[in-house]
Amino acid sequence: MAVRRLNHAVLYVHDLASVVDFYTATLGLEIRTEVPGRAAFLRAPGSENDHDLGLFEVGGAAIPADVTPQPGLYHLAWEVGTLTELDEIRQALGARGALVGASDHRVSKSLYAKDPSGIEFEVMWRVPVEDWESELAQGSMTAPLDLGAALARWGGRVTGAAAGSAT
Repeated sequence: MAVRRLNHAVLYVHDLASVVDFYTATLGLEIRTEVPGRAAFLRAPGSENDHDLGLFEVGGAAIPADVTPQPGLYHLAWEVGTLTELDEIRQALGARGALVGASDHRVSKSLYAKDPSGIEFEVMWRVPVEDWESELAQGSMTAPLDLGAALARWGGRVTGAAAGSAT
């Protein structure tokens, strides 16, 4: 079991509009999804990711009440090639008491953990691109992760960087 690559980064920011303008104008990132004044998800042209950079504005209703973010890194997301690897990492994180959550983001199946310094990170498996439309039609972008159901649907399917995706 091993992570394959960094899939995306998520930042807490002040003045979302100016940060979106900065990354689109200077790095050529494109807006994938935006919730004005709250969040934006950007990706590089031609990227097979749902997003390469997530941005959440600090200080508004977009941030959960139990979180006191400051501008900076929220989390990094490491990608694995199979759901079996994701399950193995889930077990390893659980054994160390590091697992803090799990989510179904429709285009990815994700685990959340904290390292010994308390820095949060995500380990995710990318849903095959051809299944994104049917997955997104199932409801909210964040739902509880049913890893058993995902394994039943995709089994050991290899996706993302592990499948040779250049992005």
